[in-house]
Amino acid sequence: MTAVFALATSLLWGLADFGGGLLTRRLHALTVVVVSQALAALVLGAVVLATGGWREAGPQLWFAVAAGVVGPVAMLCFYRALALGPMGVVSPLGSLGTVLVPLGVGIVAGERPGLIQVAGMAVAVVGILLAGGPQVGGASVARQTIVLTLISALGFGAVMSLIAEASTTVTGLFLALFVQRVCNVAVGGAALYVTVRRGTAALPEGGFGALRGSLPALAFIGIADVAANGTYALAAQNGPVTVAAVLASLYPVVTALAALGVLKERMRAVQTAGASLALAGTVLLASGG
Repeated sequence: MTAVFALATSLLWGLADFGGGLLTRRLHALTVVVVSQALAALVLGAVVLATGGWREAGPQLWFAVAAGVVGPVAMLCFYRALALGPMGVVSPLGSLGTVLVPLGVGIVAGERPGLIQVAGMAVAVVGILLAGGPQVGGASVARQTIVLTLISALGFGAVMSLIAEASTTVTGLFLALFVQRVCNVAVGGAALYVTVRRGTAALPEGGFGALRGSLPALAFIGIADVAANGTYALAAQNGPVTVAAVLASLYPVVTALAALGVLKERMRAVQTAGASLALAGTVLLASGG
């Protein structure tokens, strides 16, 4: 089940990142973060009420609070990097933290993957990097884009590790994800307020009318991101974090395939090779478990 939940995480994050990257090219990055997370919080609030998840409130929710503070910073940096630089650079670099941080946590916690799993991790990580189509030639990427991407990578990795510690039951997970989203909205909303006070428009041309047309896409991004956090937490709780982290970080493959299917972008040879290596690494990880 670890592999199933982790691969579901990759699918959801890949689609959410693809949608977020597109929307940020016409909406302010903070607006995308705040509105998408607010819509997700509304859905989660209803789920918590329906399942009685509030009964599982406890000290472990501080992990969710921490994830909720770190998350908006990571998302803002990532969406801004996607808007400033090429997806072929931002997406694979952004996935590094989601592999390395949870891997480090798992190893410190005493997990020792087998030889086949180590080989699978190495192959999958190389595949993840190549699947984004890293651009090693042509115009250089702005330093700001690289810095923003690396900050987001570390932030995403931290969020994955924190939310996995925030609950031990499914209903408790709903509550943890709700708390995380409320904190996301609070932190992101404060940052958006400061940005607006400095003269930057929070809404696109056309005001609320233009934003209203993007609400379905924003809701999808927020809910997909929530679901990805949830499936990762389940993956980490049901198996080795070292395996869950690698499989959950295959989302650049999904992003590349979404660009291929929706935007009709052609996959380069390096991306095809990367996707193949990521699949091979997945098979090795599954067989080694």
